[in-house]
Amino acid sequence: MIGNKIQFIAFFLFGLALQAQEIKSIAKEEVLSKVKENNLKLKISEQEFFEARADYRQTNAVFLPNIKLSHTGFTTNNPLMAFGSKLNQEIISQSDFNPDLLNNPDRIENFATKIAVEQPLINMDGIYQRKAAKNKMEAGEFQSLRTKEYMMLEVEKAYMQLQLAHKAVAVLEKAKEAALANKKLADNSFRQGYLQRSDVLAVEVRVTEVENQLQYARSNVKNASDYLAFLMNEPQGTILQPSDSLQLESLHEESFLKVPGERADLRAMEMATEARKKMHQADNMAFLPRLNAFGSYELYDDELFTGDANGYIAGIALSWDLLQGTKRFGKADKSKAEYEKAKLEYEQYVSKSQLELNKAKRALTDAENKLGLTGLAMEQSKESLRIRTNRFEQGLEKTTDLLMAETQYSEKELEYFQTIYEYNYALAYLEFLSAG
Repeated sequence: MIGNKIQFIAFFLFGLALQAQEIKSIAKEEVLSKVKENNLKLKISEQEFFEARADYRQTNAVFLPNIKLSHTGFTTNNPLMAFGSKLNQEIISQSDFNPDLLNNPDRIENFATKIAVEQPLINMDGIYQRKAAKNKMEAGEFQSLRTKEYMMLEVEKAYMQLQLAHKAVAVLEKAKEAALANKKLADNSFRQGYLQRSDVLAVEVRVTEVENQLQYARSNVKNASDYLAFLMNEPQGTILQPSDSLQLESLHEESFLKVPGERADLRAMEMATEARKKMHQADNMAFLPRLNAFGSYELYDDELFTGDANGYIAGIALSWDLLQGTKRFGKADKSKAEYEKAKLEYEQYVSKSQLELNKAKRALTDAENKLGLTGLAMEQSKESLRIRTNRFEQGLEKTTDLLMAETQYSEKELEYFQTIYEYNYALAYLEFLSAG
């Protein structure tokens, strides 16, 4: 008896804590909107795309010039440097050709301002590296899109879990009311001598079982609410109440035959494979010569940031790196192997995606069949409980039979709502796999 009182107090305090906790009604569309705007995984995916786009923009160097501005100053009495500095400053005189001054010059200061320009003209490996970077950027864009689609599926699943958790609480609260009503009947029958003490204890055990199940169901509500808050990147601790009830979703497509080639994750792998192909071509193009133009304009003086003398250089450089040992051959072989590996991985991924689609179609069919069976079982158990309750009130039914019927009905009702969740998720997952 003391244990029952302690348990009652514990449940009473739990109920007060639950009531004290904030309850907020929320619609699925609101959750979807907030996840799109605030979800951290989506933001991370977006930054990964920006990273790939920045890599692509770096390849503009294949076409655009490299411009460098510098200002240097030094002092020297090195014969060659001293004569060359005077020559650059245009201050050479006849006396500077004196052998003594040429061999032992006085210290001289030299300041140079230089603008240098390098312009690529023909750089075939760089061009293909740029194409590979573009394919990588496009792969990142498709991958970001698929991540968004996956997060929308995750929101659908989490919201349905919240709906199911609240349904479980409602079912168990109703089961608790029925159990308490049966306990009241059992107590009256016991006082009148119609029942034994063991029958009353059995009813009390049933009440305790339902209260325990109800406690776990309420914890599931909290867990589902916290997970939705996590997806929305909002503070956790608020109990969310779905404004949309758990009900069967309609099938929008008659059939899902094969994985669409335009699905975002498949397009991402396709672009990644193409990027590997371009990198292999770039490694092959590295055997060709490069042609670059260059030029510079220079200002010289013996004072800081001045330039009484000037000059320029302009030209074209053709360079051909003929042999780097076997490094270049090995690099080309490696990129070829990576390209072939990427093609095989793409084929494997398409095949696995088709396997998942077929499995999802069967799961939807199984859920649909299970839905009819669990619905029928729930109605049958409900009718059985009604009959046994009436007979129990008339003293014509055993307590154990009533408790069994009550337990079976709550179990079948929970199983029916669980099947609705399974069917809805199977449908959502099938549509996710078929998104093109």
